[in-house]
Amino acid sequence: MHVIVGGSVQGVGYRYTARMIAREIGVAGWVRNRRDGTVEAEFEGTEDQVDEMLAWMAEGPPGSRVESAKVTDAAPTGGRGFEVLNTA
Repeated sequence: MHVIVGGSVQGVGYRYTARMIAREIGVAGWVRNRRDGTVEAEFEGTEDQVDEMLAWMAEGPPGSRVESAKVTDAAPTGGRGFEVLNTA
């Protein structure tokens, strides 16, 4: 899945909490801030894992305020682990 989350999602620990949650759930992928103030992520896993990650991303960590989430399918890469990338 490819997700772009908007709202108050930068400067609130969103990316690092997303990495922690993703690793707990077992999805692989990445998350990063974008210059327009949104957070972008791409991840893969089982259907249940992906659903759980999407549900978390719609809420975010305490202190965040998710106002929008654009979700699109992305081709699986077979990646391992989940990382925080540099700003795009």
